[in-house]
Parts: sequence; structure tokens; C-alpha cells
Amino acid sequence: MTTAAGATSEAVWVLPEEPIPVRLMNTVWADRRGVHDALRTCGDLEGWLAATGLSAGPVTNCQVDTFRDLRDALRRLAALLTDDSRPAAASPLQDLAQAVEAVNHAADAGPAGPRLRLRASRLERDETPTGATGALAAVARQAVALLTNDEDAARLSSCHAPGCVLYFIKSHPRQSWCSTACGNRARAARHYRRRRRGDGTRAESTGDRSHEISSVASHVAPDG
Repeated sequence: MTTAAGATSEAVWVLPEEPIPVRLMNTVWADRRGVHDALRTCGDLEGWLAATGLSAGPVTNCQVDTFRDLRDALRRLAALLTDDSRPAAASPLQDLAQAVEAVNHAADAGPAGPRLRLRASRLERDETPTGATGALAAVARQAVALLTNDEDAARLSSCHAPGCVLYFIKSHPRQSWCSTACGNRARAARHYRRRRRGDGTRAESTGDRSHEISSVASHVAPDG
């Protein structure tokens, strides 16, 4: 994967309406220059956490690696559920058992449950993730809920528009693309293919007709 200038700011906001686990999957994204990884540095991860409401303060390189491991595991499991065969979208983690273990390991990394917080002499339930490790566990637990809920899992889809490597949750059963832009691109590609097939058929038909005319002419005796 490559990273181009400005790639991180673009990728942070890719499909921002999707559930957080899907947004983590979509930190792998693509454009005309190729496939990009938006979680390469501590700054990348801090930006993504802030954009998703999981701001955890400064992070370490090791924590970047753990989020990337979780992402790769989730993309492998999403590929399983969506029958995703897109080569460019393939996760580097292909073993399903290892992917499941990576999600479970991340889910176990944070606190076991909600905590109690005192605010202005009031006791409140606090489920806010603490630090990057808590955020990691929160994302993993949300992913477990999403992937094991029959309705949500059935709505999870891979976008097969030309060049796209994203996942999304369908907002209606007939939705085929992750965005309007991908839908337009897919329709344009389909139209182009039809035109190519039509041009080829016409060329073949013209060629056949020319051959027939030539064949007939060769069998006509010359005048005289």
C-alpha cells in the first residue's frame, strides 16, 4: 500500500456515517493512484480516533500496530461475510482463526465493563474508553456485536465499483455501492463496456458482410 500527500485527511472522513468498526476497516482505501493505508503513524491514529469520537490522547507506535492488526482481522472477517473476492481489498491476514483471535484479544484489552464516575456530587455510569487501549477494546466489542447480529451482518457489504476497496452497511436492500460517486463510476464503466461490445459486434458484422461481397464477386464471371 502507498500513502500520498494529503491521504490521511481524506481517508479519515471516508464514509463517516458508517459504524466505527466499518470505519476502521475503511482506513484502507483507494483512489486512481492505488491502495492507501491511513493508519501508518501515531498522528494518523490520533486523527482517526478524534474523528470517530474516541479521542485517546497521544498514542505509541505499538498501539498503531494493534489497531492495524484489528483492522486487518475485521477486513478478513468482512470478506468472509460478504463473499468479497476483490484482490486489491484482500487483507494481509488470511487465516480466519487468527482473525477471530485478533478481535477477541483486542476486545479483552480494555476494562471488563462500565466504571463509576463522580461528577458534581452525582454518581454516573461511565463507559467512555480510557486511552488507546480502551478505544481498541471498544471498537473490537462493537465489531463483535455487528458481525454476530444477523440483521447487521446481512447488511454489511463490499463495494465492487471499479477500484473501490471499501465496506459499508446497506441503507436499503437494493444498495450496491458505498457512495453515489462509486455508483456513478460503476454505471459509467458498465456503459463503456456495452459500447465496446456494440462496436465490436458492428465491426464483426461489417467484416462478415465485406467477406460475403468479396466471395460473391470472385465467383461472378467477367463480362465478355
